[in-house]
Amino acid sequence: ARLGCMKKIVFSFYFYTLGAGHSKAPCEERKSDLKPSAADAEAQRPTWSGRLEFILASVGYAVGLGNVWRFPYLCYRSGGGAFIVPYLIMVLLCGIPLLFMEFAIGQYTRLGPVHAFAKICPLLKGVGLATVVISFMFSTYYNVLMSWALFYLFNSFRATLPWTSCNNTWNDVGNCSSGFPGNATHLQSASQQFFDGRLLEKTSGIEEAGGLRWELFGYLLLAWVIVYLCIFKGVKSTGKVVYFTAVFPYFILFALLINNVQLPGAKNGILYFVTPVWGRLFEVKVWVNAAAQVFNSIGIAFGSMISMASYNKFNNNILRDVLIVSLTNSFTSILAGFVIFSAVGYMAHIHNLPVEDIATDGPGLVFVVYPEVLSTMPGFQLWAPLFFFMLLCLGLDSQFATVEVGVTFIKDEFGPKILRFLKREELIVLSVCIICFALGIPHVTKGGIYVFQLMDHYTAVVSLVFLAFFEVVAVCWIFGVSRVSLMVKRMLGKNPNIYFRACWLLLCPMLVLCILISSVVQYTPAHYGKYTYPVWAEGLGWGISLVSIMWIPLGAIQEVFDNKGSLLQHFYITPNIFSLTLCSVTKRSSDTAIRIYL
Repeated sequence: ARLGCMKKIVFSFYFYTLGAGHSKAPCEERKSDLKPSAADAEAQRPTWSGRLEFILASVGYAVGLGNVWRFPYLCYRSGGGAFIVPYLIMVLLCGIPLLFMEFAIGQYTRLGPVHAFAKICPLLKGVGLATVVISFMFSTYYNVLMSWALFYLFNSFRATLPWTSCNNTWNDVGNCSSGFPGNATHLQSASQQFFDGRLLEKTSGIEEAGGLRWELFGYLLLAWVIVYLCIFKGVKSTGKVVYFTAVFPYFILFALLINNVQLPGAKNGILYFVTPVWGRLFEVKVWVNAAAQVFNSIGIAFGSMISMASYNKFNNNILRDVLIVSLTNSFTSILAGFVIFSAVGYMAHIHNLPVEDIATDGPGLVFVVYPEVLSTMPGFQLWAPLFFFMLLCLGLDSQFATVEVGVTFIKDEFGPKILRFLKREELIVLSVCIICFALGIPHVTKGGIYVFQLMDHYTAVVSLVFLAFFEVVAVCWIFGVSRVSLMVKRMLGKNPNIYFRACWLLLCPMLVLCILISSVVQYTPAHYGKYTYPVWAEGLGWGISLVSIMWIPLGAIQEVFDNKGSLLQHFYITPNIFSLTLCSVTKRSSDTAIRIYL
């Protein structure tokens, strides 16, 4: 028995060293192959204090403002209750497998997306850097939504909500309606005029910046101060904050639902939301919308899930975490749909209008329509502040994760060098927050809404689809399903089942490719309401897209020229990918190392 055991150990050792093409042991190879900064960063990498912290942080990132305004609108526009069928199918075929894949990469390598992709697929290592860039760009303007939420929150403490009346200095009295104008297209609601004239002080177009909105500038600064105070200690501080920010919104959603269903007309709104139009299931666009919603809601290809999973312990049960995060995200979207459309039905009842004349897409649903709804509710003094505080919590969780992507990259790549000057890691986080704040200032000018819409369209729509496609190709086809399965087996003790392997090998790449092709075929230029952007702004938008996408070909070119060998060799993983964790495990326990080798 001892002889057989020793043979297995020697064979395993020979396999790893021979496969690497070196005579050194895996741990020695790893030390020589990695830069000292990366090795030190991994050795000192912190972990979540508990499993619940990671789950709450992931749920908080996945569940964001898109669940409140994007999903309900897509649902009623794409066949009502019938849309839930393709949505749930896409969760099973695309959302859960891809989230499992990202968790596995982050937890196994214990690296951020840049270094993780450099290990698993050198030729497409630019995908990792592209995820960092797109998350950084996203964080510069996403916090602007938090400044809007703060603006509404502080204004909701007044005795009379300021967006209910047409008798204010910002109103155009001749075109103002105290309710929803319905078919009178020349009129605007008082809530819409508050959003345009008071919050934004909107100009006529992106050509007219109009100067800085100092009030929004102050709220944006406050939003970044809150973000910094929540993440400056890394996962140690974020893990504590998410206990509140990830859980509190559910109390408000359930409270609003209980209140809304008792209002007159709420039943009509809910029926409009859930009544299936089965004929819409035969439209390809409905299925593409369902896949895109799942993809964007869970946050695939932003690098955030990889970064957060990299702080897990090696044997954490990521399969359980994937199911919890995915199902909670879907449940929240459906719950938000009931909350929103019960209120929309109530508003339609008050103004004697059809529901479709009130429901709208984008920020207008929560910053124009719902404030109007809140102003007519009994007890609005309570519900209005709670609603906007809920929006703040939903947005902050997502902001934490996107900022953490950039911070993780800096620590992994430049940590020891930067710490020689800054001395403390908290100053690294502070520097990132200051830079993001400065880049967000154009969004709080009087023409900032046009800048915001342009950034959102070309970052969160155009760039993300291309990036997601290359990420799936790099992991599922080049790195290979067999190697991903080996990662999972070493962490969880068993291979992923046939469902995950089939999704990784065929279904996920095909679905992402369909989304990419559909996005190209159905491409429409960015617009804000009836405003269309000039040609130079469209060119600027494509430039914004290329800022993140360009790192994919640049990374491939750099890999080919810096590392000699055939093109085929550049597709293969670096020799030490499967010895990354073996070395640290060997330090902790020789018995565990032997079991892994066997």
